Order: sequence, then structure tokens, then C-alpha cells
Amino acid sequence: MSLVYVNGALVAPENASISVFDHGLVTGDGVFETILLHLGRPFALRQHLARLERSASGLGIETASPEVISSAIEGVIESCDFDKGRIRVIVTSGPGPLGSARGGGSPTLVVAAEPFASGPVANVVVVPWTRNEFGALSGLKTTSYADNALALAYAHEHGADEAIFINTSGMLCEGTGSNIFVVIDGELVTPPLSSGCLDGVTRALVLERHGGHEREVPRRAFVPGSVIEAFLTSTLRSVQPIAAIDGWPLPLVRGPETEKAMASYAALLAEDSEY
Repeated sequence: MSLVYVNGALVAPENASISVFDHGLVTGDGVFETILLHLGRPFALRQHLARLERSASGLGIETASPEVISSAIEGVIESCDFDKGRIRVIVTSGPGPLGSARGGGSPTLVVAAEPFASGPVANVVVVPWTRNEFGALSGLKTTSYADNALALAYAHEHGADEAIFINTSGMLCEGTGSNIFVVIDGELVTPPLSSGCLDGVTRALVLERHGGHEREVPRRAFVPGSVIEAFLTSTLRSVQPIAAIDGWPLPLVRGPETEKAMASYAALLAEDSEY
């Protein structure tokens, strides 16, 4: 149980409310960040707030200052009766008409938290819909998540934990809420940002601390046999080994590259939960 921050006030969840005309609800016109609550502290907060600002700028939405958002997060954390989970920061363009045009009022800011724990490994499936790397929202973390919700439901229906998108060019892109790393011909690679994937905070930290190369991976290469080992990265998954692709087991689960990436990321978490 924790309080929820809504537009300047900390309130009980049952008392939290926003306008039914808010464009986060009406049109999905908003951005968000999911931040790891680790040992009672927000991990990589600076990186997440910087990406929130980039996403908001990409949509032309004004956000509160980092100081205001940080203070809101602190207030929510102080009310938590758990020390591991996720913090969600949401910024929308605020109330407006029922059409697509914005209302021009003040943005809405919501901060909430809940306990969460991810599984030890993931099975993934490639969904039959593409990620548009040339779209207006490409690379932005927006609240327009219906395609991700549909893709994740497809994955669950096919016995998987995560759905993987291929982009319109036929290249490996990303998961619904994760980035992907694969080992092909002994090389650890991850799709470049030009693929349309999100600039994941955990992805960047793994590249910085563990290494790897940004390189396009064709769909035809994203199969067991070509891919020797693979893992997902995200705020909540950290570094999560992939056990199977489209129902076919990988040759190595928690292979050497995965093990080293997991170890370096665990060390980073242990060093400083506010990195």
C-alpha cells in the first residue's frame, strides 16, 4: 500500500482521480517512465527523468521540473510498505476536448508505486505486427500502448512471457516493454536505435558496463541455431535470460555472455541504487 501523487497532492489510491476529459485517457496523449524501486530507493532516476523529458518534448508536452517530479517520487516512496517494486511516473497533456485537439491547459502529473518481481527466465514469440521505425512516436515512451497490450496478450496466448516486434524493414526491434540482446557467431549484439526500439535505460547501462555492439539483426536470423543465447533488458527484468524463441529452446540459457551481463548489472545495483 502506498499513496499516489496526483497534481500536487498525495492521496490514498481510492481517492486518486483525474478528469474524464484528460487526454491521457481520451487520446493516449502522454508519456511515462517505469523506475525500479530497489532497496527503498529509485534506481537510475536521473536517466529516467532525462528520458521522460525527451519523450515529452517529442510530443510537445510540458513537464514539471525534475525537482518537482523527484519530490513527488520521494513522497510516494515514503508511504510505501515495501522496498522493491516499480514506480510509475505519468505526464499527460491534461484535460481537453473529446477530439484529438489538445485543450491547452496544464499537464497532468501522476506518480504511483506497487511491488513487483520478474521471473528468472523468459520465453518470447515474434508477433505478426511490425514496429514502425519511421513513425512519429518511434523511440518515445508514450502512454499510447494499445499495440503493446495486444502483442503481449498474443504472447500469453502462445505460452510466452514477452512479445518481440520486427520493424517494417524486417529487422529485429524490441519487446513490448524490453530491449533484446542476442549472441550470433560469438558476438553480442542489440538492435540500434534506428531500428525503432526504445532507448532503454537498462539497455544503455548494459552496453556501458558489459559491452556489446549495436547491429541490425534480420528476422531470419532470430531463430535458435543462429541465435546461440539471448536476453532481455528492462527496468523490471534487469537482465533476463531468454529460454525459447517461438516455442523452440535456445542452445544456451544463461550462457556466458548472459551470465557476465547479469553479474555486471547486479554489481551496478549493489554499488549505488541511485546510480
